[in-house]
Amino acid sequence: MMGFKKINAHEMPGNPFEMIEKQAALLTAGTPEKFNTMTIGWGTMGDLWNKPAFTAYVRPSRYTYRFTEENECFTVAFFGSPRPKALGVLGSKSGRDMDKMHQSGLIPVFVDGYPMFEEAQTVLVCKKMYEEDLKAEKIPQEYREQFYQNGDYHRVYTGEIIGVYVKE
Repeated sequence: MMGFKKINAHEMPGNPFEMIEKQAALLTAGTPEKFNTMTIGWGTMGDLWNKPAFTAYVRPSRYTYRFTEENECFTVAFFGSPRPKALGVLGSKSGRDMDKMHQSGLIPVFVDGYPMFEEAQTVLVCKKMYEEDLKAEKIPQEYREQFYQNGDYHRVYTGEIIGVYVKE
């Protein structure tokens, strides 16, 4: 892939807390013919079953949910600081209602058939290995009140990180 090099997941640069909390990221799923993306502010990185893994949280009400459900893999693209303004458009508008990809100004590219963005600094390609819906009764009351007033509980996707691409 021009402009990116593939590295081992254990060599990934950056602090995952900084990457997820401060930079935010885009979760993207689909095919070159049809894909969708959304801004995410929650996620975890670590090892699961002796594999490098990323866990993402997607609400069923999000348009990207359908693409994540229908495809074996998803990507997570980090953009560094400062956070691009495009992430605001991609996090607040729905691909159901508009062509947010063109409006965002980001340039989608594909590596091995997986969607990512030319402007990204680091991209994880994740193959789904586990998924489950969050259960209301398992979430502390304070978080249910803060994040789930309308009952739209996330589906949790854990993907094995099968590729890490960094900007050259």
